[in-house]
Amino acid sequence: MAGFLQQLINGLSLGSIYALIALGYTMVYGIIQLINFAHGEIMMVGAYVAFFAVVVLKLNIWWAFLIAMASSALLGVIIERIAYRPLRNAPRLAALITAIGVSLLLQNGGLMVLGADYRSYPAGLITKKQFIFQIFGGQITITSLQILIFAVTVVMMLILQYIVRYTRTGKAMRAVSFDKTAAKLMGINVDTTISVTFALGSGFAAVAGILLGLYYNTIHPLMGMMPGVKAFVAAVIGGIGIIPGAMLGGFSLGIFEAMVSGYWSSKLRDPIVFILLIIVLLVKPSGLLGRNETEKV
Repeated sequence: MAGFLQQLINGLSLGSIYALIALGYTMVYGIIQLINFAHGEIMMVGAYVAFFAVVVLKLNIWWAFLIAMASSALLGVIIERIAYRPLRNAPRLAALITAIGVSLLLQNGGLMVLGADYRSYPAGLITKKQFIFQIFGGQITITSLQILIFAVTVVMMLILQYIVRYTRTGKAMRAVSFDKTAAKLMGINVDTTISVTFALGSGFAAVAGILLGLYYNTIHPLMGMMPGVKAFVAAVIGGIGIIPGAMLGGFSLGIFEAMVSGYWSSKLRDPIVFILLIIVLLVKPSGLLGRNETEKV
């Protein structure tokens, strides 16, 4: 039982990061029905901005968080303005191919500018303590980093829920998501609302990138590729376009990975994730929290 609880805690830590990344996917899809496959690379950029803020500018981690969020938010807005907005009325396939192209551009651009070397955040950036508990005849270890990751994720999710539910910007986002044409007729600036959505999602990706770098103690230009794909899987599992679904999918996927690694093999955790995606799409294509919708032809 203690071993199960330990894997559950490990899974919640990893799942928190997936949930933060998945929120960006689901927010953008909910507004313009676009899968922004460059989202993982925006996360990578945020992780590197924080790294240089700490190493070069000698700032503390909290200032690094803020600068990384602002930088990634700006990058997200630029990508939306240059790559996606001109294709707003084009077939979805064109926007999807463009998203993949932007992802590859950022990956290879990162390799050219930053090199292929792996980097780590400075030691002592986060005070790492271990809290050991004896329970069910076994031992459970919780680190201060795991607590930080979970706490930051919960706070960010609460902030997002507040923005979406109780602010004018959030109401505009919900209106545009429901009907862009009607929202525009009601005086809502659709382009600005979409840009704000990209900015918010990209800011959350930056936080996830920093937490991922701290969790694995390494960052590199291709670090956003696999976590980005897995976060997309998490968003689909929870219900793409639904914010609580992204949270549920992220946590579920993290716990699932931890259980597979702990009780089976860490080599199988990536293939099993995509098998889980196939099963969910076969059984409930709309996701765990999604509703099946019929469309009249």
